[in-house]
Amino acid sequence: MTIASYIKDDIKQRIRAGSALPANLSLADLSRHYEVSITPVRDAIELLVDEGYLTRTGSRRIEVNPKRIGIGTDEEAQVELPRMPDDWDEILLEEVMHASLNLAAVYLREGTLAQKYGVGRSIIRNVFSRFAGAGLLDHVPRRGWRVHPIQIEDVEAFLSVREAMELLALDQARPHVDKAEIAALLESEFHALNNAPHRYFIEASGNRYIDWFFRRFVSRFYTKLFYFAAPAAKVVDEMTKEHAKILKAVLADDWETARSVMSTHIRRQRSILEKVLVARAGVEKQP
Repeated sequence: MTIASYIKDDIKQRIRAGSALPANLSLADLSRHYEVSITPVRDAIELLVDEGYLTRTGSRRIEVNPKRIGIGTDEEAQVELPRMPDDWDEILLEEVMHASLNLAAVYLREGTLAQKYGVGRSIIRNVFSRFAGAGLLDHVPRRGWRVHPIQIEDVEAFLSVREAMELLALDQARPHVDKAEIAALLESEFHALNNAPHRYFIEASGNRYIDWFFRRFVSRFYTKLFYFAAPAAKVVDEMTKEHAKILKAVLADDWETARSVMSTHIRRQRSILEKVLVARAGVEKQP
């Protein structure tokens, strides 16, 4: 079962049972509820529209087809959905992230991790092989998979590339932006740790190379590192406001402001991630 099919089946079953939906029918709210990117949510919605469980209004908003509400049997309403598929990329990326915070290179072993998670070694090996292709670790015969300590230079290099890519995505998304969807993002409950606004512009750009970059493991690695850094509440609040400023600027067709705030928003992560690396070394950051 794919994540998209899981989401589709969950929403479909709720409609057939006449139950409340898990979130508002917006890409942002559903992606936050299921803790996935917008893409599988969009795919699930398209399938539900094709099957007649959801409909599009004139304003392109999604609504439940009232003719499909409560059409399931009592037995069907009690059926439990299977557990969402394990995302082994995400699970093992967490292992790599924690290993990278050590001062010396760490070796992750397939057998140890397979035993820890109760899976076959082939799952670990396949995922780590993809990570190695992305440069996150190296395979050392008879030693395991070597994870190198992350350095502040790595953070700076990544954020420079991320800023350039996101500004390009913002520029290329401009002709394709749906203001109803931007308004829905603005109305939904989001904060600095929710990447829904970023994902929207990347996908709206239609640039598959930019999309590929942010789906690759390096970008996801730094996102996990940012979450692990647990920025102070004040910083999170400021970054949340920056999200809102970007969306409001786009609604007002003020793309210059949107670009400026986007740059500030991304660069702000450097100091947050730097604190994690300084703490790792047990050295106080110099004023």
